[in-house]
Amino acid sequence: MTISDYPLSIQKSRCIAVANQKGGVGKTTTAINLATAMAAVRKKILILDLDPQGNASTGLGVRHDQRAINSYHVLIGENSISEAIVETSIPGLHVVPSGVDLSGAEIELVEFEDRLFRLKTALAERIDDYDYVLIDCPPALGLLTVNALTAANAVLVPLQCEFFALEGISHLVRTIERIKKSYNPDLEIQGIVLTMFDSRNNLSDAVASDVRQYFGDIVYETVIPRNVRVSEAPSHGKPVLLYDTRCAGSQAYIHLASEVLKRESRLHA
Repeated sequence: MTISDYPLSIQKSRCIAVANQKGGVGKTTTAINLATAMAAVRKKILILDLDPQGNASTGLGVRHDQRAINSYHVLIGENSISEAIVETSIPGLHVVPSGVDLSGAEIELVEFEDRLFRLKTALAERIDDYDYVLIDCPPALGLLTVNALTAANAVLVPLQCEFFALEGISHLVRTIERIKKSYNPDLEIQGIVLTMFDSRNNLSDAVASDVRQYFGDIVYETVIPRNVRVSEAPSHGKPVLLYDTRCAGSQAYIHLASEVLKRESRLHA
């Protein structure tokens, strides 16, 4: 099974928030490599870097001088999303980069009456130009992440194979349910992907088993292994799929993209 086994044309534009309030779970790595794999089968992809750390922008090779207009300016209304979009070296993959100003956006957004819908409104201008918009959320459940959840059709949750995994995700699920009930009735959990899986560690197996037992089929079959090449890739400004296509991490993300597209095809054709 490869990513090319699935149809190239599925449905109208879809917006997926890649979210987990816990840091260091592989959220950004998942966003940029999933986007790269989708672009490889001629999907038009926009990544919106909503994390003040800007790791998605760095991981896609976006230089700092290309971030003068970024997601911060889009959120506060200084610039349109069209002015912020940057082409990457990957055909069909564009990014709205993050900037250091974004770290103060939580405070500034409070002043806007439509503070929960700023991103959704901004995206409306260009979302139809893409098959998928992937939002790389910050590791917190503040206004930035709420904006992403309000704008998104679905949430993809990277979940690290560690002891407190289920405890942490329960908070996120409650937040998703509140957003769904109050602001975005179409919001759904697209899937949960287990990351940093170590086959030599009994704990990884135990966590994976618990998560699958609790969430059932919503958990992807693909697990993302701990892999040194995945860790090295961002320092070269490349997704691991370009840095080392044959490594275990790259192959896992290719299989994950296949699962995501298959699920999208089945649910939203």
